[in-house]
Amino acid sequence: MTNYPFFARLFPGRQITLALLLALPAALAQAQGLKPAGQLGPLRQPELPASNAAVAGLGKGVQRQADFIVAVVNSEPVTNNEVRLRLIRAEQQLTQQGVPLPSRQELARDVLERLINDRAQLQQARASGVRVDDNAVDEAVATVARQNQVSIAELRRRLAADGIAYSRFLSTLRDELMLVRVREREVEQRVRVSEQDIDEFLREQEGQAGSAAPEINLAQILVAVPENASPAQITALQAKAQAALERARAGADFAALAREVSEAPDRAVGGQLGLRSADRYPALFVEATQNLQAGGLAGPVRSGAGFHVLKVIEKKQGGAPGANIVQTRARHILLRPSAQLSEAQAQARLADFKKRLAAGQADFAALARENSQDGSAQEGGDLGWANPGMFVPEFEQVLNTLAPGQVSDPLVSRFGVHLIQVMERRQAQLSQREQREVARSLVREKKLDEAYVVWAQEVRGRAYVEYREPPQ
Repeated sequence: MTNYPFFARLFPGRQITLALLLALPAALAQAQGLKPAGQLGPLRQPELPASNAAVAGLGKGVQRQADFIVAVVNSEPVTNNEVRLRLIRAEQQLTQQGVPLPSRQELARDVLERLINDRAQLQQARASGVRVDDNAVDEAVATVARQNQVSIAELRRRLAADGIAYSRFLSTLRDELMLVRVREREVEQRVRVSEQDIDEFLREQEGQAGSAAPEINLAQILVAVPENASPAQITALQAKAQAALERARAGADFAALAREVSEAPDRAVGGQLGLRSADRYPALFVEATQNLQAGGLAGPVRSGAGFHVLKVIEKKQGGAPGANIVQTRARHILLRPSAQLSEAQAQARLADFKKRLAAGQADFAALARENSQDGSAQEGGDLGWANPGMFVPEFEQVLNTLAPGQVSDPLVSRFGVHLIQVMERRQAQLSQREQREVARSLVREKKLDEAYVVWAQEVRGRAYVEYREPPQ
């Protein structure tokens, strides 16, 4: 099983809300191996309306029965409802990440500019002949449903419950696929990585290795605090977070605790937030864990979202791609949902396998040979020694939470439903060729970021944008 573009697990919780539509740009960008536009660095901000009332009016109008136009991009309108919905999702994401919210006016400006950029790029996609056929949209719908662990019928029902017409969902999905394709086509052709680029990158990183920002991987348990919570509620919720911390300190499995207690979207993957440079984490998370080694616990830390219990999964110094890596040897059993086997039935069957394994009533390799629908079945599900990044992220995130010998809960990926067992881990040294391949990927990613910013600015610069005053 190799890495493959996939839709992010948008909502690992129980409900699919309006945020489903609003999260699609990021999910689709990740599905195609591109970064969402908002993560690729600042674009040049054009002048917004001179009237402060025009800016202050963005995202408002919740009580209005009629929508209104806030901007026109090459004759196509951007409405206040579009801004309002994106604004709600942006606030939710920042709150969940523990990032202090900017003023609503400032955030509304950013949201509007993102909408304008997307609209201009979508127009270019249509003008340049980019098309997305119905089969691609159907596949995308199936993938979104699968990643959210619901059927397509249930997806439609929940969208309807949130007041989102299914036709609108399909239209938005098609537009986002078009955006991904035009960005990929226009940006990819601008990027070339030479051997000289790699040599220069390696020299620079070797020189910076001692001073580069550290990279950390944290896991969290979030006990959410609702708005306008009373002092008594806040005290009770803090006590709940403290109890989770004490259980973790007593030896309870942190990933299992996160799935049980946490109210953050990442609870489905054991609360892991991913390996990234420290400056990409909320400052309060970094400060709370800066003196801890891998395995250390901190908290409860209070943010705008609630109380966080934090665990340091990994720490390493940034800089040149390391010559030493941790390889994992794992095995899995894969069941592919079909007309004869629903996803829920596949999960139930694998959960039963896990119980039998824990009771010593079955052998993992034998179960894999008899049941797995992966090419590794004949090897007892053995996937061999794997470097970091070889598997799709949702698989690898769970894999990284397992100790040798431990068996996961059933996991849903775009390939189907898995039961994973880590067999062993080892330190390995990358060959010079492998180090250069890592460097090539990093250089390419950096160049893609830079090329996207330039291309997006060009598209935005060619667009005619007219800002409108809100109705009085």
